[in-house]
Amino acid sequence: MPVIEMSLFIDAPVQLCFDLSRSIDIHMESTSETQERAIAGRTSGLIELNETVTWEAIHLGVRQRLTVRITEMEAPHRFVDEMVSGAFKRFTHWHEFVPYENGTLMKDRFDYTSPLGVLGRVADSLFLENYMTRFLRQRNEYIKTTAERQTAMNEFK
Repeated sequence: MPVIEMSLFIDAPVQLCFDLSRSIDIHMESTSETQERAIAGRTSGLIELNETVTWEAIHLGVRQRLTVRITEMEAPHRFVDEMVSGAFKRFTHWHEFVPYENGTLMKDRFDYTSPLGVLGRVADSLFLENYMTRFLRQRNEYIKTTAERQTAMNEFK
């Protein structure tokens, strides 16, 4: 049961970081490498409490579908999404946003269990945990770049 934790400081307001992190459109832009797209549930805009989204993407060479539900939300400081169905046995993903005078600390905690028991644990140690860490980091960097660009554009208006 790997747990991936990461933090990233973003030079942008907490509300903007929170909204970009739950934006279906930004998620699709940030995961274009895996051809991720929303195909059911909320398919655009900002996902809200108790809503679901079904993603279709190509991960590790295999087309997959994953449905998640937003199970907790305390705007603009945190939200939690949990797998309803998909390739994992289960996962819970916490998103936290801590406001600072000059920006936001965005924190992620992704706790998952791979399927297939011992084989899944072997896959975790060989490649899956690293793959998921890179995937989440790439998404977070995209959010950071987008938030900081939008903030800079608003400062010059």
